[in-house]
Amino acid sequence: MSPSRIILAYLGWALLWAVVQTVLLRTAGFSLAVAVSDALLTNLLLTIGGYAMGAGLRYYQPSIKEAAYLLAWSMGLAVLSTMVFYWLTTRIHKGDVVYLDFVDATLPVRFVFTWLLVLLLLLLSWFWFYTLERQQDEQRRSTAEKLAREAELHTLRQQLQPHFLFNSLNSISALVVARPEQARRMIQQLSDFLRGTLRKDDQQQVPLSDELKQLELYLEIEKVRFGHRLQTAIEVQNETMNMRLPVLLLQPVVENAIKFGLYDTVGDTVISIKATAQDHHLLLQVQNPYDPATTRPQRGTGFGLSSVQRRLYLLYARQDLLQTQQQDDQFITSIKIPQKND
Repeated sequence: MSPSRIILAYLGWALLWAVVQTVLLRTAGFSLAVAVSDALLTNLLLTIGGYAMGAGLRYYQPSIKEAAYLLAWSMGLAVLSTMVFYWLTTRIHKGDVVYLDFVDATLPVRFVFTWLLVLLLLLLSWFWFYTLERQQDEQRRSTAEKLAREAELHTLRQQLQPHFLFNSLNSISALVVARPEQARRMIQQLSDFLRGTLRKDDQQQVPLSDELKQLELYLEIEKVRFGHRLQTAIEVQNETMNMRLPVLLLQPVVENAIKFGLYDTVGDTVISIKATAQDHHLLLQVQNPYDPATTRPQRGTGFGLSSVQRRLYLLYARQDLLQTQQQDDQFITSIKIPQKND
């Protein structure tokens, strides 16, 4: 809240109390001029005191354990306001003996009333600034966490390309001498794939249709490496094509399936990719053959599924969106992508 709004709030509160006090003094038999003068002077001093407290608490806010400071502060302001009121009243109305006797008789009550109101204003101001500070701290913390998440997501995205690029370059190197035509073809496909990833660099999420186009480029590159051994089966429901998912999420999952489906098996290998809609989620399943008898621990960066799970957690704050399971000789990776309700 801006200082001008705080001043207006105090003035509005003071005007309300001034009206009430004027009515009470008029009921007690005092003239309108005396009643208005008493009410305006009393509430003007309270307003000045309340604004001074608010300005002070903006720069110094005692903790709950330091409540004695608030009590002492309110007591001091009440004493000061009462003394100023008495001093000004005795000079403005020095000829009005009846009113001055009334002021003398009610001075202790005025002091207690002033102290209670000052204490109330002080507590309200302290609570308001305390709440505002907590909100600002929470906002700063939330902003810092968001920036950290975005930085980590960016790092994961940047790690993806070198990881895939090194594997592809190694394959191209192996093909240059033995099969130069396939090496040239793979270089062109790699160029198309990397060009597509650069175009999507600023996009956090894309439709499934765009993700599948990029995935097809990747699979074409891998089919040059593995030849007829690598076969794919893609099954996609029509209603899922416009569903959104984090960009380049499928590629490391499929790469993991190829890694474990082809490296330790012989013969043709089918990698199945399915996309279905389920309870406002995009459900993706990547399936590859799995032989526990021949599969051995793989060397590498360890980037694969762990990076996907980390990205999903950073984006959706959920640990249950990626699941893996083994069914007979098949290894299945399932991913659920929450969809925003329209």
